[in-house]
Amino acid sequence: MENSNPPRLVLCDLDGVVWLSHEPIPGSVNGIARLRAAGHRVLFVTNNSVARVETQEAALAAIGIPAQDDVVTSAQAAALLLQPGERALVCGGEGVVQALEQRGVEVCSDGDVDAVVVGFHRTFDFDGLARAARAVGRGARLIGTNDDATYPTPDGPIPGGGSILAAVETACGLRAMVAGKPYEPMAALVRARAGPEAVATAVMVGDRPSTDGLFARTLGCTYAHVWSGVTPRGTVFEPSPDIALDDLAEVAAALVTGQYFHG
Repeated sequence: MENSNPPRLVLCDLDGVVWLSHEPIPGSVNGIARLRAAGHRVLFVTNNSVARVETQEAALAAIGIPAQDDVVTSAQAAALLLQPGERALVCGGEGVVQALEQRGVEVCSDGDVDAVVVGFHRTFDFDGLARAARAVGRGARLIGTNDDATYPTPDGPIPGGGSILAAVETACGLRAMVAGKPYEPMAALVRARAGPEAVATAVMVGDRPSTDGLFARTLGCTYAHVWSGVTPRGTVFEPSPDIALDDLAEVAAALVTGQYFHG
């Protein structure tokens, strides 16, 4: 029976939950549609900072998921750690540049800056590492969009933004402040976007316990784990999920029928 569960906010990871490298995971598109039809609000909360928000929205629309104003990124959370008028060196993708510019931060290619912001990008090289380390050595704050060591693809995991951040941290000899899931800057951004009352009864759907599971604990909400991403099926992990199902389609079915989820 549909609509037997009160409407909730559903915080949905993208990579490993909705898609793998923009290839939709079977059932995910229909699962999102089913959630929305039942009255649940869906926000896509992603640590992927490389793409501009409109690019991520367009990629979701291309697979049949309208997402305008429904994408929340670690780049946006990282931008909130800087103040308008500050200067930043970006060791990351266009999504970071966009978020910083919208915040009123001046993006610089080198020199003295207030912060270095590191995120996943495929053009990372020694020169970029050297620029980042040099800026931090001159006193810039080191900010990471996320510290996920890997990134899921249809061919298996590849190095993620956390691997790039680890290289910069090693070169600098300093630990970064990390903005994305599971940390408080992203939690504060989600609360601001959705409202604290909605967050309190939300369901976080994710595939990475160390990121999505801990993020649910940071928010104080339910964690629904899916086996469609980076975590091998049957792995025992902490924090333990409130529910573990095959994929987003199964989570959607459980939510709209009230199975496993009550009140």
